[in-house]
Amino acid sequence: MEIENKTVLISGGATRLGRAVTLHLAKRGAKIFCHYHQSEKEARLLKEEIESFGGAITLFQYDLMKEDAPQNIVKAAVDRFYTVDILINNAALFYKTPFGQIKTRDWDVFHTLNLKSAFFLSQAASRIMLQQKSGKIINIADSAAERPFPSYLPYSISKAGIITMTAGLAKALAPHIQVNCIAPGPVLFPADYDEKEKAFAINQTLLKREGSPRDIVTAIEFLIENGDYITGAVIPVDGGRHIT
Repeated sequence: MEIENKTVLISGGATRLGRAVTLHLAKRGAKIFCHYHQSEKEARLLKEEIESFGGAITLFQYDLMKEDAPQNIVKAAVDRFYTVDILINNAALFYKTPFGQIKTRDWDVFHTLNLKSAFFLSQAASRIMLQQKSGKIINIADSAAERPFPSYLPYSISKAGIITMTAGLAKALAPHIQVNCIAPGPVLFPADYDEKEKAFAINQTLLKREGSPRDIVTAIEFLIENGDYITGAVIPVDGGRHIT
């Protein structure tokens, strides 16, 4: 699939990894429908940057915790660009939940935002893709899905669900829609990570270094442009952490 002139719906596309993906695909000529929630300032700055080089982007603010979020987000994308060619399920929440102190609220938030919203965005977007007999869904998991972090168990379990969801959707939506998953390792550490936590995460990789947003962007670009015979795959971009 060519990137130029394709409509890309990305969740959580205004900050961090999402921003890097959004910016790159816009530079490649994609029409971007960028969902965000609280990152109003960052979203506006991203829009200004993309429009400065003639790129096409529409911003859409919505809380993914709301029951009607997936349907409303996809409807808004179709109303704006008439279709969805590529869905990137990027939005996710990540914070520490030490075992023994986990609340049911933590569990519900992680699974609603990280997993449930991705599933129902995929269901809504795939209806459009099936009509046109073409589409790609790319999910963002985490190396923690296979190597769970003890202090981040609800997060890790939600990302494990993303991997199972990828396989299930690939089967359900074949042969016209390819569904794949990127599993990043240590890329863009959270702001509250101290140097000890960063060093520990890096040491868990074989390459002994932090990855970059560009590493993830390159994998996504590959799946869009050269992954027409790839579906149901999980591509680790984690410096080898998945086999340590």
